[in-house]
Amino acid sequence: MANLSDGELMRRVREGSRDALERLYDRHARIVYSFAYRMAGGESMAREIVQLVFTRLWSTKAEYDSTKGAYSSWLITITRNIAIDVLRRERRHQSMVSIDVIEETRSHVEEDDPESILLRNDRQEAIASASRRLSPPQQRVVELMYWKGYTLLEIAEMGGEPVGTVKNRLHQALKSLRRHLQSSREEL
Repeated sequence: MANLSDGELMRRVREGSRDALERLYDRHARIVYSFAYRMAGGESMAREIVQLVFTRLWSTKAEYDSTKGAYSSWLITITRNIAIDVLRRERRHQSMVSIDVIEETRSHVEEDDPESILLRNDRQEAIASASRRLSPPQQRVVELMYWKGYTLLEIAEMGGEPVGTVKNRLHQALKSLRRHLQSSREEL
């Protein structure tokens, strides 16, 4: 099996050969780890990414097409995508934890007297009202950026749009939100 090409080994992986997967691991785990380490910046996360990459090769029976490029390039692309998913998940987890800490701290500081409750409800309603005035693409970019933690580049890739378009849409959305929130504040 040592003489087989990466493409042939992948074909065998798709047929269920664990030996072929082990051979691919032996050949490429070091470069996958190195790339994952640079992206993740830490050993434990890099090891997790390597495990996920080779698990995905096995479980999804991923299709490698040698006419589209080198196997190592294809494998690095898979590694990059998995690393982005892992980092995004980690970022969401950290932001959820920090939001929980803020909420917990705020609940100790704020008293739930009727005036505080009314002000908080008014603020939440003003934000919801201003958000409803945004166009659907603007709502989407604000949600992805501020609530789900995606970067401008990731949002652009998801929508198949240039980064400049997404950046402009976000700028216009924030400008609109600011305008609506200022006018609602003046009404109070």
